[in-house]
Amino acid sequence: MGLLSPRQQQVLRATVRHYIDTVEPVSSGALVQRFHLNASPATVRNAMVWLERRGLLRQPHTSAGRIPSQQGYRHYVDALLPHDGGSQVQRLQRELNSLRLQVQWTALDDLLRVLAGRLADLTGLLALITRPTPPTPRLRTMRLVSSGERLVLMMVDWGGNVVTLNIRHPPVLSRDLLLLERWLDRQLQAGGRIDWQVLPPQHRSLGRPVQLAFKNHLRQSPLAVDGMVAVGLGGLIAQPEFRQGRHNLRDLLQLVEERPEELLREQPQQCSTVLGAPRLQHVSIGREHKTPTLATCGLVKVPYGGHRGTRGWVAVLGPMRMAYETIIASAHSVAAVLERLLT
Repeated sequence: MGLLSPRQQQVLRATVRHYIDTVEPVSSGALVQRFHLNASPATVRNAMVWLERRGLLRQPHTSAGRIPSQQGYRHYVDALLPHDGGSQVQRLQRELNSLRLQVQWTALDDLLRVLAGRLADLTGLLALITRPTPPTPRLRTMRLVSSGERLVLMMVDWGGNVVTLNIRHPPVLSRDLLLLERWLDRQLQAGGRIDWQVLPPQHRSLGRPVQLAFKNHLRQSPLAVDGMVAVGLGGLIAQPEFRQGRHNLRDLLQLVEERPEELLREQPQQCSTVLGAPRLQHVSIGREHKTPTLATCGLVKVPYGGHRGTRGWVAVLGPMRMAYETIIASAHSVAAVLERLLT
């Protein structure tokens, strides 16, 4: 997609802000009136038509105005989003700074619950905060053993932990196993991870089943989170998208209540990692999620660091139509407070 002109950026930004506030399609005349755009309704209408043709806006009904598309939200977050968060976030920062919570006398879960509650109150959505946990140990070596119609894959990390996977596979020559092991070890020594994209052709018949088993293991492994606090489910389901049946509410509630760790383990096909803010952030929107249940949702995740290299997450889940500016800035504020108190 080419660069947007200043006028097109202005119109897209105004359309997103209007829809976040009102949940209603907007016309060019309404945009001019509400946001005091220095342009005629006809000029703004032309910009909206151009944005619609580029997939950034859409028209839900032929007689209605326009609303942002998933692609429109993505461009807004990546290119048009302010970083200050506005007066609400500034009030949150002042409140958090005045809490004077001391970890020595405040249980960690109580601290997380207080902060998640304030984040949920401000955003009106579901706030999740994980306990800080040590980083996942890197793999040190992988070994392969052929046993009848089975292939045994043993993985050893630098912490000394061993994981064994059984793979259904015809008998394999010891020489082929050794050659694949050597390639895997070279990959691990180079960067601590395996780049399956460069698997040599001569190893593919054996390497592909190993790759599949390895990736399935990673997907099914529990998230390295020793506890999570979730607050604000009532605010989440009160959003108009849920009341009007645009979301599969039952599946989403089941995900949140029974498998909340999947929200943070989820690796979207595309997400933004914005460096203009004080720390990294991950924003995934709509069908960027691999989990179908989240296909109409937005998820903001901000990491925070704790004592001795531990790391946790501050996250907010809502519909795609959410105030990304406020939510991102608020999550950063909470993450900063956690780092100050836990390090």
